[in-house]
Amino acid sequence: MTDTTSSASAQQPDPATGPSPAAPGGPAGAVAAFVVGTWRGFRSLPLPMRLTAYVALGLVLLLVLATATTTVLVRRPLPQTAGSVEIAGLDGEVEVLRDEHGIAQVYADTMGDLARGQGYVHAQDRFFEMDVRRHATAGRLAELFGEEAVESDAYVRTMGWRRVAEKEVALLTPDTRAFLEAYADGVNAYLDDRGTSSISVEYTVLRLGGLDYQPEDWTPVDSLAWLKAMAWDLRGNMGDEIDRVLSADAVGTERAAELFPAYPYDEVTPIVTQGAVVDQVYEQDAERGQTRVPLRPGFEADQRAALRDLRDGLERMPAWLGRGEGIGSNSWVVSGELTESGDPLLANDPHLGTSLPGVWTQMGLHCRDVGPRCPLDVSGFTFSGVPGVIIGHNADVAWGFTNLGPDVADLFVERVSGEDVLRDGELRPLRIREEVIRVQGGEDVRITVRTGSHGPLVSDVAEQLAEVADVASGRLGTIVPEGGEAAVALQWTALQPGTTADAILALNLATDWDSFRAAAADFEAPAQNLVYADTEGHIGYQAPGRIPIRKSGNDGTVPSAGWLPENDWTGSVVPYDALPSVLDPDEGFVVTANQAVVGPGYPYFLTDDWDRGARSERIRDLLTERLAAGPVDADDMLEVQLDTRNPMAPVLVPHLLDVPLDGGYADDGQELLGDWDFSQPAEGEHSAAAAYYNVVWANLLDLVFDDELPADLAADGGQRWMAVVTDLLDEPDDPWWDDVVTEEVETRDDTLARAMTEARDELVRRQARDAESWTWGHLHRLDLRSATLGESGIGPVEALLNRDDWGVGGGSAIVDATSWDAAEGYAVTAAPSMRLVTSPGDWDASRWINLTGVSGHPASSHYTDQTDLWAAGETLPWRFSDDAVEAATEDRLVLQPPD
Repeated sequence: MTDTTSSASAQQPDPATGPSPAAPGGPAGAVAAFVVGTWRGFRSLPLPMRLTAYVALGLVLLLVLATATTTVLVRRPLPQTAGSVEIAGLDGEVEVLRDEHGIAQVYADTMGDLARGQGYVHAQDRFFEMDVRRHATAGRLAELFGEEAVESDAYVRTMGWRRVAEKEVALLTPDTRAFLEAYADGVNAYLDDRGTSSISVEYTVLRLGGLDYQPEDWTPVDSLAWLKAMAWDLRGNMGDEIDRVLSADAVGTERAAELFPAYPYDEVTPIVTQGAVVDQVYEQDAERGQTRVPLRPGFEADQRAALRDLRDGLERMPAWLGRGEGIGSNSWVVSGELTESGDPLLANDPHLGTSLPGVWTQMGLHCRDVGPRCPLDVSGFTFSGVPGVIIGHNADVAWGFTNLGPDVADLFVERVSGEDVLRDGELRPLRIREEVIRVQGGEDVRITVRTGSHGPLVSDVAEQLAEVADVASGRLGTIVPEGGEAAVALQWTALQPGTTADAILALNLATDWDSFRAAAADFEAPAQNLVYADTEGHIGYQAPGRIPIRKSGNDGTVPSAGWLPENDWTGSVVPYDALPSVLDPDEGFVVTANQAVVGPGYPYFLTDDWDRGARSERIRDLLTERLAAGPVDADDMLEVQLDTRNPMAPVLVPHLLDVPLDGGYADDGQELLGDWDFSQPAEGEHSAAAAYYNVVWANLLDLVFDDELPADLAADGGQRWMAVVTDLLDEPDDPWWDDVVTEEVETRDDTLARAMTEARDELVRRQARDAESWTWGHLHRLDLRSATLGESGIGPVEALLNRDDWGVGGGSAIVDATSWDAAEGYAVTAAPSMRLVTSPGDWDASRWINLTGVSGHPASSHYTDQTDLWAAGETLPWRFSDDAVEAATEDRLVLQPPD
């Protein structure tokens, strides 16, 4: 035991002032020592100087006390991570072992206790994040953040995310429900008897702003509802559906078609390269079948207006709820026949919008004695608020996700008259309900939710908020039936109750390919590409998800006319056994990066809006190069994840070099491109060329498209726009190259020259006159911001919660996918949210890294303690075995039942 008694010399009285008590420790002790010492010094000053000094001392003291108080308030929510805590409801002791990065490994003797332990730890580290998420998915953000959140709440209420989650509970297996309930018990055990200032500093800030609030108990529905938000983030091509219509409205059908090039099936290798559907079962050794070609409807002006209002409103939803844009993922798995260890390797790095804290938190859940009573032994990346591991491995199998991206959401333009909707020549009644949105610091907002056969009328949100909150766009036009209106309905598979929560627990417990596939069958939304590896040496791929089968009039690429029955969904979904899958493929590896799952001969329509394959082809090329040199290892996998080669640069740069520019200042940037290898590092060799190229690219998109397209359709520079410009480069006199604002008729080379000239000037303003001094990392910054109070506009609050200014490499459509929006600037908008490489032959040889840290507390050393490593391309050891976890343990907390 440490002796905390003060020494004798420290207690001796000062001969000039008499006895003084020992100062307390911590901030109060520092303040006391400062005051006593300064006061003594002032006594020797002349009286006038002494009075002035006393006033100054008072001001300094107020500042010091304010700082000390702030420190106490910020640090108060930091959780206990060592010692013991009594928790009601436990079957036995639960150990929480944390390593140097605060990553928790939970050990228990029952499944219920593991879930309780996970819930307790998630609440310790991230309850405010969990609470905000459940408010968001229930359409209750305005209760915390006021009027600015009303529009988001109205959209979520209209879609009814929480109403769907409430119905899902009854569909789940008893084991899943029990796991969810035990998890909720663990969360509530942490909340029990804690004031909000002891839970999160954000609650303290909100209370200072007038919020009188105490969190409600956590429930299983709160966990299920967050899965709706993830499905929304990964919903597929809904934005493209609207943009196709609005682009045609802006520039005509023919020219708009140039902005949405057909998918290059002949240029991109699909995920599954063998097999076909036979009698509704995908057989990996069979031949392919055929597909269908559906029709597309047209739209009138007022219907396009309804779509534009909807698009604008959805863009205003919080970015952290997901907008379905600029996101993707990489994953691949390599057979042990091709690795140095002789065991498979699996790599994964999901690309999601950036946030603080990040979407993932690492954790392990371990039964002390694995058996029928307690079968769980798993580790990986979790969602705070959701029990179990989402991506990771257990003792037998590893799995990773990328977004499958099927078209699971359709927009239907409806003809509505009052409480009726036109359908197949008849007016049919809508289902109508009222919702009340409570608003912190304001009046309640009442909304009317109307739902037809195709789903909720999401365009109503804009109309109603224009009336009650003055935040939406104008009213829609009038169309037949007389006195009616155009409205837009959303039909989305995630608005049907499902069993994804069953799949999460079953994946955690899978022991082989058959049990893994059985688990994946319940993974309905969001539909994902699943890659697989196991300790027996097998690798595989499975596509799960609830994917609708449409009638012949609807191809899912544009909104459909809701009054025509030929546009409906059939009510059936693609059979799970017919979805593509492969075990131990002939190639010896599987690569998924959001490209087409199978070729065009597949008999079911999944989507035509796949990622165009730049990342997947680059990963295949890199793997093939490495395999040609011999077997690969985990370091090879990590190097591939960090590849920064720009796929558009080899296409565009030869044209840029062919354009003559004046010597000296004007062509300094152009000269950098001559020796560029097309990589985009943050610093060092080739970074100057990368910086110049990307500024040219942003200026080029602006010059080519922004003179004719409205701002809400501006080119973001992603993979679709790369395909558009690639085609235009072969047409030097295409009208897109001309700036319609000028009297001249510009050609391709005119516009390329102007883009380079303006890029040169922009980089001088932003960085330096010397072109060699430019760096891509100076422009391409990763700023991690709290999605709620971190956007408050209050400087001290933002400084407390946000962490900014990492210069990073990579870019859009690059394997190291640090996406940016060319219409907005060069800052990172989405990024690899984590990186992992698993090694089934030796789980302790696996590696992982998180974008942020495991803690949601800004005062914690684990708030962003992995970000520097992430930005540098480094990873951490992923410890799994009992011995490895024990050796790395720095804090041990025992949760125990009351005596």
